[in-house]
Amino acid sequence: MTTPFQGATRRNLLLGAGALGLAAPAIARAQGQYRAEYKVSVVGNRPLPISDGAFTWAELVTERSGGRINMKVYPGSQLVGGDQTRELVAMRQGVIDMAVFSTINISPQIREMNIFSLPFLMPNHRAYDAIINGEVGRDLFGTLTSRDVVPVAWGENGFREISNSKREIRKPEDLRGLKIRFAAGAIFSEIYQGLGANPVQMSFADLQPALSTGAVDGQENPVNLFLGFRMDTLAQRHLTIWNYCADAAIFVASKTVMDSFAPADRDLVIACAQEAAQRQIAAARKGLGIDGDRSSIEECVRRGVAVAELTPAEKQAFARATRPVFDKWAQTVGTALVQKAEAAIARAIA
Repeated sequence: MTTPFQGATRRNLLLGAGALGLAAPAIARAQGQYRAEYKVSVVGNRPLPISDGAFTWAELVTERSGGRINMKVYPGSQLVGGDQTRELVAMRQGVIDMAVFSTINISPQIREMNIFSLPFLMPNHRAYDAIINGEVGRDLFGTLTSRDVVPVAWGENGFREISNSKREIRKPEDLRGLKIRFAAGAIFSEIYQGLGANPVQMSFADLQPALSTGAVDGQENPVNLFLGFRMDTLAQRHLTIWNYCADAAIFVASKTVMDSFAPADRDLVIACAQEAAQRQIAAARKGLGIDGDRSSIEECVRRGVAVAELTPAEKQAFARATRPVFDKWAQTVGTALVQKAEAAIARAIA
């Protein structure tokens, strides 16, 4: 996807590390001394795809710039004390130079990002791709740009599924009374209240101990995270695949930082982000039944987790139950933007 900082030709991206290395002294003189380190923030840590995407981006840029642009990843949102909802503010304050954001974590500050959290808007990955690769994705990039943040690539954390320690969830009433953790955003509180559950907001850093002690009964996260953090060992014996919302990832950089780079280096940072994002998307989707690969679902079963894969009719029951929340938040996101997304999805899944 073209960004505001991709004015130079694509041919510049093909110069290679060798040619860029030869040009390094001239670039450094033209732009001034680059920093010894550029701080990259991301929630979680390897091997989670969202975190791995940040590490891959940093490694590609550092290697291909010959070490002139040294990006260092600070996983677990440690630059903001583990509170991933503060990453956007920290970037605008200069604490963070680059990041891989979850749209969920920045949606409290940027209301349009709640489009990915509208319940049951996107039935599958084709629908998700239609949003990020089309006009809606470009509009959202524009919104970020207006906040002095430079978006350089769309990635993916995955569709968020629900797990719990108590019982199988196949219909809305199965959620009644369950204490379900959510990361951020009032929309999630309203979704679970509408389904009769007791939503509890907490950071990802606090989630594991909360599940271990029974402070919460369940959580909602992509399957790759469920496996990566061994949630089967945290009393999460029931997992429901319902694709109720998507967790989009955005590779971003500080406008101040991008302005400080020579044009060729801006292009390098963007190209590496886009390559890392494609790898991230592939990792997030691995084993979920796409192209016949069900290895991640099968691994959950192997670990003793009861997996309920909802039928379209079962998903529709949840969609009907959460429609009031959808309609309310569609106005918050922007009715025109939501209609644009719905039209793109309809074309993609037709």
